[in-house]
Amino acid sequence: MLSLYKLEIFGTVVQVGSFSGAAQRLYMTQPAVSQHIQDLEARLGTPLFLRGRRGVTLTPAGKTLYEYTQRILQLVAEAESAVTNVQHLDSGQVTIGATPGVSVYLLPEWIGSFRTLYPQLNVSIQTATTTEIADAVLEHQLDVGFVEGELDTIASKRLGSAILRPVDLFVVVSGSHPWHERERVSVADLDEQPFITRQPGSRTRAWIDDLFSQKGVRPRIVGEFDNQEAIKRAVISNIGVSILPDYAIARETSAGVLYCLPIEDVTLERQMKLIWDTKSPFTAVARAFLSHLVMHFPGIEKVLST
Repeated sequence: MLSLYKLEIFGTVVQVGSFSGAAQRLYMTQPAVSQHIQDLEARLGTPLFLRGRRGVTLTPAGKTLYEYTQRILQLVAEAESAVTNVQHLDSGQVTIGATPGVSVYLLPEWIGSFRTLYPQLNVSIQTATTTEIADAVLEHQLDVGFVEGELDTIASKRLGSAILRPVDLFVVVSGSHPWHERERVSVADLDEQPFITRQPGSRTRAWIDDLFSQKGVRPRIVGEFDNQEAIKRAVISNIGVSILPDYAIARETSAGVLYCLPIEDVTLERQMKLIWDTKSPFTAVARAFLSHLVMHFPGIEKVLST
């Protein structure tokens, strides 16, 4: 791996045009500067400078390395600035939008661990649909959004998005339902089955309706709710069955009050995504929050480096 310290010396030699000038600027001896450059050349297996009486000029390989060196040193400076800004913030807030499931079942844990590190910073949450969150991010009402629905064409062109994790969905039934001892079900099994679902207009409802339409299945809708917690309670009461994401049913399945069944003839999976406005840089607090989430979602690191 290339040494950042040696790259800094290399960049200084390029800027001043000579080894002696770089040595003076860096308060080093000229032989020490020369040795660091030789180490880089040995590491890369190619000369970086053409030495002459009037100084040095870059070789083609040297020009390429200098382009990357500038970018690397700029990123280092930005990282130092971002960390310093957050540590010295006496107060600040990040405003986050999230679809209902993420808002209820995942965000509280993320926020709790974040505020343990940064108790002086606040996190504001707005729960809404994917479309509403996308619009609010573009209107700068939200710093970032966490969604599971698909973005429409216009929003997807203006927003940055990164997949954080797949979300597996299961058919869920109560312990008193005849299916609770089964290992799996088919889509056809849901035909005419009492079914509890999200309200019309939600992306989740549209997604499930489309799935049933493609398979020619028509469950009997016996309940429509605007949140997953209400759906779970209805299923536990054996009013009907439903389809819910893995993160929403972990506690109930462990307790044995709900049973989750994969559908054998179709893959039930959605994508949890982070969305942001590509034309607006992250605030210091938003960047700190996203950096904290890298432990859960390593892909965020790439988002922060762009």
